[in-house]
Amino acid sequence: MTRVLVALGGNAMTGADGSAAPDAQIAAATTAAGAVAALVASGEDVVVTHGNGPQVGNLLVKNELAAAVVPPVPLDWCGAQTQATLGFVLMNALEAAFATAGVRRHAATVVTRTLVAWDDPGFTTPTKPIGRHLPEAEARLLVEHGETWEDRGEKGWRRVVASPEPLQVLDAAAIATLVAAGFVVVAGGGGGVPVVVDADGALHGVEAVIDKDLGAALLGQAVAADVLVIGTDVPAAVLRFGTPEAEPLGRIAVGRLRALAAEGHFASGSMGPKVEAACRFVEAGGAHAAITDLDHLVPAAAGEAGTVVVPDPT
Repeated sequence: MTRVLVALGGNAMTGADGSAAPDAQIAAATTAAGAVAALVASGEDVVVTHGNGPQVGNLLVKNELAAAVVPPVPLDWCGAQTQATLGFVLMNALEAAFATAGVRRHAATVVTRTLVAWDDPGFTTPTKPIGRHLPEAEARLLVEHGETWEDRGEKGWRRVVASPEPLQVLDAAAIATLVAAGFVVVAGGGGGVPVVVDADGALHGVEAVIDKDLGAALLGQAVAADVLVIGTDVPAAVLRFGTPEAEPLGRIAVGRLRALAAEGHFASGSMGPKVEAACRFVEAGGAHAAITDLDHLVPAAAGEAGTVVVPDPT
């Protein structure tokens, strides 16, 4: 049995119009679960991870609106809360999809911590923008609560946080135990809740976000996945995207893909992290990684659809 890590992008957890209303999220999770159930029904051993950007954004808005009344919830708490909420939604959707597909499996969710370095450069100069733009007066109120905000000109002020390199999935043993017991596990949402080790050896959360695709690559290694499938809203990665010379990429060796990335073919805010994650997973020993949409999830896991990244020839 092949073990496949399915990484659901943010589009898989919101409505088609980007809505993060509860009903829209449930409907989107139902669609995603159908694709995952088809993969499980084909005989694969599956672990699921997911993005949480829109959901964290919702919590940040609540922080902003209530900042004068109650202290804002720290960002690591936002990550943990959305992992649990989306895990709950996905478990319900997955088990319904399993029943429809005649698959006798159950789902479980692990709220997952990801270790980062306390001295990661991102903590010194946070650059990852999150949440919405605010007027200066509202932003300064949040600065008083310890947050970092920057003046972004006409649009207003926007919060920036660190996006440190993920080093270790701390709850990998719990995930692996559940997988071995037959559960389809939802884990590592949003790249995991970032934590550091303090001088006394204790763990505590930090105000940061981990790139969800890089987190997925690390999680894939941690759970000994053979294949990583990164779900997005296009069938494949594309060279010269948005031009008449656009060219979808099919099967490609990891070294060639890295060369294309170095040439600037993949945008840093969209396809770039997915390409980097696919390369990291294969370079760490994965059989292959695929980038595709939900409609092609099953053939992509078999290496027959999407952009399929394979090891360099020996």
